[in-house]
Amino acid sequence: MKNILSKILVSFLVFSSLTTLQAQDKNTSFFIDSTLVKKHLYTLSSDDMQGRKAGTEGIEKAAQYIENEFKRIGLTFFDGLDSYRQTFTFTNRRTKKEITSANIIGVLEGKSKKDEYVVISAHYDHLGMKPNGEGDVIYNGANDDASGVTGVLTLAEYYKKQGNERTIVFIAFTAEEMGLVGSTHFGKGIDASKFVAGINLEMIGKTPSFGPNTAWLTGFERSDFGKIVQKNLEGTGYKLFPDPYIKFRLFFRSDNASLARLGVPSHTFSTTAIDKDKDYHQLSDEAETLNMTIITQTIQAVAKGTQSIINGIDTPSRIVLEEAKK
Repeated sequence: MKNILSKILVSFLVFSSLTTLQAQDKNTSFFIDSTLVKKHLYTLSSDDMQGRKAGTEGIEKAAQYIENEFKRIGLTFFDGLDSYRQTFTFTNRRTKKEITSANIIGVLEGKSKKDEYVVISAHYDHLGMKPNGEGDVIYNGANDDASGVTGVLTLAEYYKKQGNERTIVFIAFTAEEMGLVGSTHFGKGIDASKFVAGINLEMIGKTPSFGPNTAWLTGFERSDFGKIVQKNLEGTGYKLFPDPYIKFRLFFRSDNASLARLGVPSHTFSTTAIDKDKDYHQLSDEAETLNMTIITQTIQAVAKGTQSIINGIDTPSRIVLEEAKK
């Protein structure tokens, strides 16, 4: 009975938050399916994925799941590719071994501004499994970053139904945990001048230090991207704050940095109090530790907050990263 009441309460909270944003956004028929959010999260962070370490059977299962979802949604292939995979080989800087892995990329072509691109991304790799030990040996990576990939998949489905003026490139990056390898590889093959923004999602499953209905953005001061999002969220009850953990240099530690180094105003949304999170890079980072309401609300807020960028109304200022070269 206690579990049933808990599920009813969560459903009510999700419905209430979504209804509030729907009512305040009269120009958009807006709904993010919380049931689908849970399905994606629990699948990607399941034991069956074996911690999704780049180069393993586990991440291959995750890649297939993401590919199948892109196909079901109706995304097309990225420029020059004959599938959703951008496969490449790299050397693991720690083990010095060669690894073959793939970024999973799907595209929704824009209408009036199809030659201008917006990236929506998250990394789908994690730490894999402990080489030995008893009991739980799988680093499931539910918050880091199955939650972000859940956002990418959900937003792809949303925009397929809603439409978009600029072309959206949805990317699940590989080997982020090995040094932003997947996103760096992607960046080498693009004309960055055509990319107007990068929307990266990382660890969006827990209550932020700012409280409910909030998220924070890395590199807030480096472009006016964050201010555009704040303006779009006015009146919704959801707020975006600058990254409060400056000493951790998080702007350079997620895949947004690979595009930002090319001048693209690319930033990461997160909700997790990283300085207090006991599950970060631990075996305990499992789906049961996350809040489905927070994930759903955050995905919805990202869609609402970046809507004017997706539809070509706002164009964030470019980024210059002189200090990144030091």
